[in-house]
Amino acid sequence: MTTPAFPVATIVGYPRIGRRRELKKAIEAYWAGKTSLSELELTAHELRNFTRERLVELGLGRTDASIPETFSFYDQVLDVTAAIGAVPPRFAGFEGLDLYFTLARGVGDIAPLEMTKWFDTNYHYLVPEIGPDTAFALSSRRVIDQFLEAKAAGFVTRPTLVGPVTYLLLSKAAEGAPADFNPVDRLDDVVAVYAQILAELADAGAPWVQLDEPGLVTDNIDIPAAAVTDAVKRAYDVLTSGKRPAILVTSAFGALRDNFAALAASNVEAIHVDLVHGAQPAAADGLATKTLVGGVIDGHNIWRADLGAKFDQLEALRALGAAQVTAATATSLQHVPHDTADEKWQDAELDANLHAWLAFADQKVVEVVTLARGLVQGREAIADEISASQEALASRAAANGVQVASVRERTAALSESDFHRGTYADRAAAQEEKLNLPPLPTTTIGSFPQTIDIRRARAAHARGELSTADYESAMRDEIKRVIELQESIGLDVLVHGEAERNDMVQYFAELLDGFAVTTNGWVQSYGSRCTRPSILWGDVSRPEPMTVRWATYAQSLTEKPVKGMLTGPVTIMAWSFVRDDIPLGDTANQLGLALRDEVNDLEAAGIGIIQVDEPALRELLPLRREDQQAYLDWSVGSFRLSTAGVRPETQIHTHLCYSEFGEVIGAIDGLDADVTSIEAARSKMEIVPELSEAGYARGVGPGVYDIHSPRVPSVEEVTELVELAADGVPGNLLWINPDCGLKTRGYAETVPSLEHLVAATRAVREKIAK
Repeated sequence: MTTPAFPVATIVGYPRIGRRRELKKAIEAYWAGKTSLSELELTAHELRNFTRERLVELGLGRTDASIPETFSFYDQVLDVTAAIGAVPPRFAGFEGLDLYFTLARGVGDIAPLEMTKWFDTNYHYLVPEIGPDTAFALSSRRVIDQFLEAKAAGFVTRPTLVGPVTYLLLSKAAEGAPADFNPVDRLDDVVAVYAQILAELADAGAPWVQLDEPGLVTDNIDIPAAAVTDAVKRAYDVLTSGKRPAILVTSAFGALRDNFAALAASNVEAIHVDLVHGAQPAAADGLATKTLVGGVIDGHNIWRADLGAKFDQLEALRALGAAQVTAATATSLQHVPHDTADEKWQDAELDANLHAWLAFADQKVVEVVTLARGLVQGREAIADEISASQEALASRAAANGVQVASVRERTAALSESDFHRGTYADRAAAQEEKLNLPPLPTTTIGSFPQTIDIRRARAAHARGELSTADYESAMRDEIKRVIELQESIGLDVLVHGEAERNDMVQYFAELLDGFAVTTNGWVQSYGSRCTRPSILWGDVSRPEPMTVRWATYAQSLTEKPVKGMLTGPVTIMAWSFVRDDIPLGDTANQLGLALRDEVNDLEAAGIGIIQVDEPALRELLPLRREDQQAYLDWSVGSFRLSTAGVRPETQIHTHLCYSEFGEVIGAIDGLDADVTSIEAARSKMEIVPELSEAGYARGVGPGVYDIHSPRVPSVEEVTELVELAADGVPGNLLWINPDCGLKTRGYAETVPSLEHLVAATRAVREKIAK
């Protein structure tokens, strides 16, 4: 085949939820039965066309395949599962989008697919379940239909799929599969369906297709690197041999290493390399006929690029001898908000600074287009843009608040003793005497549903239509209601419900120095769930207590212990756009000290249990093993710094969210929390044997209720999970709780689910007591 020209500027993905979360609202309205399937499809169609038009307006080509088709109703991995028909038998009887959403959310007694983190981002994907007998067949043509939709509107775009090797590396063995089975064993069968998709795209007139292979930049714990490289060779030997478009293989989040040479030697026409998170590759045989796509613009953070340094990277890439070099983003822009023009920060000086310092998705597209112009016309053609970017960087470095002497002096004075609490055995004895809890104590993770009334009150307060006194009175009323509800359900350790908190990170960002928060800076977390990451731009400190008055008010309403609730330093960093001008460990210690002050104030105010959540601990773990220990040292250290100042009788909890916990069990142990709650319901307690094998010997609460689905688990279902947990965790160490906070759920499912949790726990207590 004759290779079509590849554009000199491109991106590898773009936000798909809409500038005002139009897709989220349309999907949730469809789920609620308020709109029809045709109305949902129309909204999605309009959003896709708006995105294409906007990208052309920003400088990408209308008909040169520079625009990737990366729309998804829920998740790009789930899109492949639907396309190749890799549907577990329990979902039989569902079709189309209803099947798609049932895979994601479950229904009735049908549990959804497991969910976990997408590499080192806060995005979550749905884990495919692949077994020796999984039947694969082309079952959804949405990727083809969306290309034709674009073509009908006058665009020639680039259809995009998660690549076959990454898809299988991210899959789990289906229940009942042999112990020695790995989903990658089914590579040939999966590739056959991909080949069929490529042939249909070629028939539709697609000149290029994009296959995303970020799985090639990470160390897989189950498969040797050589076996992954062999899978790459096998897959792309088949995919390049039949009727097809030209193929771009992308590689976000790190360096391809040996897989780069394998791709260079293959017949794919273009290879994307991430030069933000990975180093420049070495020269390799086969590049002379290929396009190298230089991912030099960071799609995972929001700081404006030094265009001079980025252009130098592209020039160095040219030296490898490829037929063409293209400027691109390092990752999909789905991880950043749409446009800085949508923001206005309240502080005038900060507003001016941030607009100069930041680049959201639209600004990053412009940066890519600028660099591409330099590649074509020479560096002098973009000299003014390079100069402006460097002036912005210099302004940022010199701005007030970026460096604060008192903060830096305090972190410099830290000693080893600041990171340690004493032995767990002594603490456990003191806590048992003070708290006097029953076996298998029940609790929740922290938040309760954020009702429409809570959201309306917060919005009215923000608009100045509700006084601070009236707003706080409304929040106290909600806290009182939540405390009474928990007592009526029979929970043992209560929470205040976090009614006053807009978000578990933003709430603290608004109260800590060194942060800014956005108004419209939404990014997708999973499915229809979106978050607004805060911007950590300067040195961090705590001007005054942040949670003490809410916690003490809640504790005044009950004789049962109420947990103080904080978000940990690593999670605040992971779920913010973190500064890139100092080491992450330094920022983590600044946050650790700010939170230490809060923890100590909570203890002084009489709060006997304090939870410091770290659901993102695994999220920032480097993808290569040789880089992981350094990260674990500073991340675990910052948590211990925040919690090590309390007395033995004060019980420290933490919570960890959807992750491959087996990779960080040593770090979980290193946190030295008295009790750790962990997601475990969807995976049916997979973590419990791993904890046992690792010798974990502190309190643990493996989740027995999956809050990411609207299902209400039966008493029998929860009882089974509690019994599985009790089989692997000694009774004096086992806590019973949901997987995560209840903020995104409604009370209609929350109340019966918690009632079932308490009933199941009581039944297992009785069984254990016999």
